[in-house]
Amino acid sequence: MAANRVIVYGGRGALGSKCVQHFKANGWWVASIDMVANEEANENVIVKMSESFTEQAGQVTTDVAQLLGEHKVDAILCVAGGWAGGNCGSKGMVGYGMAKAAVHQLCKSLAGKNSGMPSGAAAVAILPVTLDTPMNRKFMPDADFSSWTPLEYIAE
Repeated sequence: MAANRVIVYGGRGALGSKCVQHFKANGWWVASIDMVANEEANENVIVKMSESFTEQAGQVTTDVAQLLGEHKVDAILCVAGGWAGGNCGSKGMVGYGMAKAAVHQLCKSLAGKNSGMPSGAAAVAILPVTLDTPMNRKFMPDADFSSWTPLEYIAE
């Protein structure tokens, strides 16, 4: 196995696939966890479709432990995402905002003293301008793409 190992949660999406490509190009061992089937040979992909988050978490934890064996990882990235618009009457935007706030709270908690993270570990959240993805361009065709954050920038 390579000296550097990373797990990319959401590694089959637009941003996730850029991150996977970036790490592989730099010689890292990469495992991708997602809900989309593997399209590439020789890729460590864990695909889990479950009825509940609890069931999915157990399955992913078991599969990651089996895949890694005694090895540790240098980084775990969560780049799973998506967007749902609307308002509280249409069930989209409120949940989206709550999910984003929860990610930032999680990161702040993990970065705190005595968080349970290994010594020297870092927890980092990013706050990019709109990500420049094919889906964002499709659903916002009249937007100013020049201000959007390139996926390659995030991956680097």
